[in-house]
Amino acid sequence: MSKQWYQRRVRAVKVWEGKTGKYISTLRGHVKAVVSTQSTGEFMVSGSDDFTLFLWSPSKSNKPICRMTGHQQLINQVMFSPNGKRIASASFDKSVKVWEGKTGKYISTLRGHVKAVYQVSWSADNKLLVSGSSDSTVKVWCMKTFTLLQDLPGHADEVYTVDWSPCGSRVVSGGKDKVLKIWRS
Repeated sequence: MSKQWYQRRVRAVKVWEGKTGKYISTLRGHVKAVVSTQSTGEFMVSGSDDFTLFLWSPSKSNKPICRMTGHQQLINQVMFSPNGKRIASASFDKSVKVWEGKTGKYISTLRGHVKAVYQVSWSADNKLLVSGSSDSTVKVWCMKTFTLLQDLPGHADEVYTVDWSPCGSRVVSGGKDKVLKIWRS
């Protein structure tokens, strides 16, 4: 069964049948607005203004698998790695946290940004993670050692979006300075 998950700026996540648009269930747990969701098909993660993430298996239950805590400010984005084994979360607390994709267990915190982290993106091979921040930098992280590989300054203002090229050899970033940059990794 194909499912599509919608996020709303409420404290719940609505689950809908993707092909028919039929409402399936509501996932409740957050105490403030849900601002980011992503699904692997089997699992879904939600991030909220309440500083928490929830890991769900909507096809099995409308109860969360776990509540993931550790961020000290609002969460901007949550994203599964392409293989679904890990989750990255970006936050206003200037950090990126990495979690196990099936259990929600905390793995590591990536620190290096000096202002809010807006977005993250995984490389296709799951080995690297890129983050963009309001500190005007883009950072590339090694997911084997959880260390900073490259610091990519160059934007004149906040970086709102980051992504990888399909081949994984380039990172693209865009931001408030109205510039789109393409970086070789």
